[in-house]
Amino acid sequence: MEVILREDVPQLGQRGDLVKVKPGYARNYLIPRKLAMPASAGARKQVADMKAANARKDAREKSGAESLAAQLGELTLTLTAKAGEQDQLFGSVTTMDIAAALEAKGFNIDRRTIELEEPIKTIGEYSVPVRLHHDVIAAVKVNVTREE
Repeated sequence: MEVILREDVPQLGQRGDLVKVKPGYARNYLIPRKLAMPASAGARKQVADMKAANARKDAREKSGAESLAAQLGELTLTLTAKAGEQDQLFGSVTTMDIAAALEAKGFNIDRRTIELEEPIKTIGEYSVPVRLHHDVIAAVKVNVTREE
């Protein structure tokens, strides 16, 4: 049975994809949860319109993300933390700390978009990637200094 996905379904496809699934899976899981609709001629036209609208929306979001990335690229955040003699921090600087510092500067960035591989545990200057859009990644400079 062919269905058109209304939402992204893991291991099956993206929103708007035409996929072939077993009839029971479509009838009992996908369609009742409004994750998919049967692939009729009218539904195919509706999906084409939906894809065009999504492409326009994606382009708008990408342009906004690119302008925000340019602003974040010029920004340097300075965070202070208590540290030992060998520049080892007592604790660490996490994505939550970076998001709070960005919010203090006027940028409302979700901490889950900050792609810090592991918390910062030493004093120094770091380049932290922030994913603003699936195609746009900004690098924010974070300077961790010793608290006096």
